[in-house]
Amino acid sequence: MAELRLRDIHKSFGSVEVIKGVDLEINAGEFVVFVGPSGCGKSTLLRLIAGLEDITSGDVEFDGEVVNEIPPALRGIAMVFQSYALYPHMTVYGNMAFGMKLAKAPKAEIEKAVRGAAEILQLTEYLDRLPKQLSGGQRQRVAIGRAIVRNPRVFLFDEPLSNLDAALRVSMRIEINKLHERLSNVTMIYVTHDQVEAMTLADRIVVLHAGLVEQVGTPIELYDRPQNLFVARFIGSPAMNTVPCSIDAANGEAKVTPQKHATTKVDARIPASAVGMNGTFGVRPEHLSVTTGNDAIFRGSIDVAERLGELTLLYVDCGYDEPIIAKLEGNVPVKRHEHVGLTAQTDLIHVFDDKGIAFAHGNA
Repeated sequence: MAELRLRDIHKSFGSVEVIKGVDLEINAGEFVVFVGPSGCGKSTLLRLIAGLEDITSGDVEFDGEVVNEIPPALRGIAMVFQSYALYPHMTVYGNMAFGMKLAKAPKAEIEKAVRGAAEILQLTEYLDRLPKQLSGGQRQRVAIGRAIVRNPRVFLFDEPLSNLDAALRVSMRIEINKLHERLSNVTMIYVTHDQVEAMTLADRIVVLHAGLVEQVGTPIELYDRPQNLFVARFIGSPAMNTVPCSIDAANGEAKVTPQKHATTKVDARIPASAVGMNGTFGVRPEHLSVTTGNDAIFRGSIDVAERLGELTLLYVDCGYDEPIIAKLEGNVPVKRHEHVGLTAQTDLIHVFDDKGIAFAHGNA
C-alpha cells in the first residue's frame, strides 16, 4: 500500500507542454480514476507516476519518498495496458509467472502467487491454455493476474477495457471492482475516457482537461456539484443541458431566466451579488419531465424520440443552438414534431457565472 503525492508536475514534449502543473494526493488503498477527453494528459500523467516518462519539473512521491530518479522496476508498481501484451507461445501460467521467474523467485513462491492470482480472477481452469485459446476478457484477466503476482504497492491501469466489446467491458468492470475489494491494501490508479467506468469504479475521480485538473471528488460530488461548465458537461450521459441565462430578482429572491423563455423564472437560491449577471443555466436530461402546466422551463417541438425500452430520450427544439435532451423513464407516448413543455425541480438545476464557474446548485 502506498500514498502518492504529485507536486506541481509539469511535462513537456519539446515546446509542447502536456501537463501544466498538477498537484494531487492519493490516499493509500484508494481507487482513483483519471478521466478526460483525448489529449487531456491522463495517460501521460499515469506514465509519469510509473516512471515510463521523465518529469520536466515537479515531484512524484511514494509514502513521502521522491521517486523521480527511481526506475519503474524499483517503484513497486504494476501496470496493465489496453493491449494485453501476452507472450503467445507461453501458457497462462507461464505469462503470469514470467516476471517472478526473471526475478529468480523460488519455485514454491511462484506457484503460490500464480495459483492465488488465478483463483482471484477465476483463471484456474485456464492455466494450461495459450492466449489464442482465450476470449478478450480472459486475456485481460491474465494481464491483470501477471500484475497481481508482483505484489505491487500501486496498480496502474491504462484504459484496460477499451479493446473489449460492450458486454465484456461490463463484466470486466465488475471483475475489477471485485478485485479492488479483495486487494484493499493496494492503491489503484485507473485511466479511462469512459465515464461509466469512472463513476462505477472510483473512490474519487480526477477530471483532467488540457493538462490541468478541473476537479477532484467522489463520483456523486462531481455529478451533483460540478465546479465548472466543463465538468458539468463531461460527467453524465447524455451531457447536461446548458443554455444562456440572465439572473434577476423578484419578490426578494434571486431568479434565473433561460434566454428565449423570458416568462419562466426558476428559483435557484442565487446569491444577491449575482443579480444582474448573465450566465449559464444547466439541468441534466434525467432531471427533466414533460409538463402540460405553466411550470415549463423549456417549450419546443420534438425533433427525435429515441425509445430504448427502459427509457426514452427526447430531443426537443427549443430555439437554442442544440436541442434540449430529456431522459424519461419507460416508453413515453409522444410523436415527432409534437409540442411539449419540460420542467424540473428547482433543487436539481445548476447555474454558472459568465466565466463558467458554478455558484449555485439547486437549493444548496
